[in-house]
Amino acid sequence: MTPNTMKVEIWSDIMCPFCYIGKRNFDKALEQFSHRDRIEVIWKSFSLAPDLKTDASIHSKQYLQDRKGMSAEQAQNAIDHVTDYAKATGLDFDYDKVIVANTHKGHQLIHLAGQQGLQDAMKERLLKAYFIDGLNVDDTNVLVQLGVEVGLTEEAIHTELREENFAAFIEQDIAEAQQLGVSGVPFFVFDRKYAVSGAQPEEQFSEVIDKAYSEWHAKHNSLEFEVMQGQSCDADGNCD
Repeated sequence: MTPNTMKVEIWSDIMCPFCYIGKRNFDKALEQFSHRDRIEVIWKSFSLAPDLKTDASIHSKQYLQDRKGMSAEQAQNAIDHVTDYAKATGLDFDYDKVIVANTHKGHQLIHLAGQQGLQDAMKERLLKAYFIDGLNVDDTNVLVQLGVEVGLTEEAIHTELREENFAAFIEQDIAEAQQLGVSGVPFFVFDRKYAVSGAQPEEQFSEVIDKAYSEWHAKHNSLEFEVMQGQSCDADGNCD
C-alpha cells in the first residue's frame, strides 16, 4: 500500500528553549507549504536531563550555574540571548517564572496524545507551560489540566502517569536518536532522507520541506505498471 503522507520526525525535549523556537519556525514554514495536509509530523522524545530532580525553589539561572558550571553573569547572558532569540519568532519566554522540571511525565503525555491525533497540540501546550506560563510539567495536577485542555481525558492521563505504558516508547525514541547520531535537539528528520539540526530559520525549513516532499512525491506518485490488455469498460461506459 502506497503511503499517502511524508513523515517528518522531530526529536525534542520540553525543557529545551531552542526546541520551542525551532518548532515555531518549522510550524511557520509548514503553514506556508501548499501540500501540508500530506505531511505527518511525529514528535520523538529526547531527554536533556533524565536524572533531574524537580525543585521548584531553584531559579533557572541558578540551575544553569549549577548544571553548566556557569558564573551568574554567564547564566544571565545565556538567558538574555535565548529570550531575545525567542522574541524574534514571536515567543515571549519568562525565565523568572520557569520551573526547571524533569520532563519524563510530559513525554508520556505526548505519546499518549499521539494515539488520539493530538500529539502536536500536546507538545505545543507543554512548551508554552514550561517557558511562558511557568507551570511545573512534572506535577500530576498540572499535567492533567494541560492534557484535558488539548482533549485528553482525566482518566487516560491518570492511567498513563500511574502505569507508564508509554515509558518504553520514550526509551525507544532515545535509543533511536543515538543510532542516528543525534547529539542535540531539536533534530528534524524528513522522510528519513534529510535532517536539520537546531532551531533553523523559517526559510531553511521551507527549503528542506520543498526538496524532501518533491522527491517523496515523485517516488510515490509515478508508479509504472506492465499492463496485460484484456476486454474492459472505460470511464465513458464503452465496453469492448
